[in-house]
Amino acid sequence: MPCCSESSCSSGRAATGRYRLVLWTVLGINAAMFVVEIVAGLAAGSAALQADALDFFADAANYGISLFVLGMSLRWRARAALVKGASMGAFGLWVIATVVLNAVEGRVPGWGTMGTVGTAALLANAACLLLLYAWREGDANRRSVWICSRNDVLANLAVLAAAFGVFGTGTGWPDLIVA
Repeated sequence: MPCCSESSCSSGRAATGRYRLVLWTVLGINAAMFVVEIVAGLAAGSAALQADALDFFADAANYGISLFVLGMSLRWRARAALVKGASMGAFGLWVIATVVLNAVEGRVPGWGTMGTVGTAALLANAACLLLLYAWREGDANRRSVWICSRNDVLANLAVLAAAFGVFGTGTGWPDLIVA
């Protein structure tokens, strides 16, 4: 005897299918924005854009891991959450090294590129946030996907503030502070 009625089983599979499609969509958005932001961040000399690019990469990996463990046991989903946390720590170390290097070299990033790409990143993350809204509750993997997207919108606003700060001060410090 099945553990659920036919209607609840099929609606559960349909919800999982929709969630899987949303994860693939936001994975694609994040992977594309990683490429855009890493190229723009390196071209503009912006540590904040490079840090945000790494965040897009981490989010794409996060969505990929979530897709991989979707439907697996709690043990596998918990392990996936630990891997996500450890990778974010590693990316944080890379950002710190970039900030130190840019501070030592006294780089002043291109504020125009920062503002333009920061706006595109904000729009991309806002779209992801809207797509993921229906799945903001659940296990650690579902919550992490939602929390990452929510925090990314706030981070993009900080990148835009850094672009205005670089423009206004003519120094790289706003970029370094936000990174």
